[in-house]
Amino acid sequence: MNVVPVVRCRDVQRSVEFYTRVLGFQFKGTVLPPLPPVVDLVSPYAEIQLSALRGDGEFGCVINVHVDDADSLFQSFLRNGLDTSRKTGSPVHQGPVNQTWGTREFYVNDPDGNTLRFRQPIRM
Repeated sequence: MNVVPVVRCRDVQRSVEFYTRVLGFQFKGTVLPPLPPVVDLVSPYAEIQLSALRGDGEFGCVINVHVDDADSLFQSFLRNGLDTSRKTGSPVHQGPVNQTWGTREFYVNDPDGNTLRFRQPIRM
């Protein structure tokens, strides 16, 4: 079984640019311009569907993404242009943080306010 979250976006082109350029996603299959209102994206750590359709979810969703190396992934996102200046008061948006519940996490907000929480188990 495979669960694919639907992430609501206002502008598919803008969201695709963010998810592919910054977060390293790629199109699943062939997509020819102009972009349709729904696109499937994949990466080594997740598969998602971006949708600009009104009935496909709400803005501001939260998705937990389990990863093997939160620190390396965060650094790669920074190299790809991740802007952390919008959430300066939130340590978990500035880089990986050890949480009391046993995970090392960092959060990334997309252009529509949806949050991806990248989580790695803390190994004792």
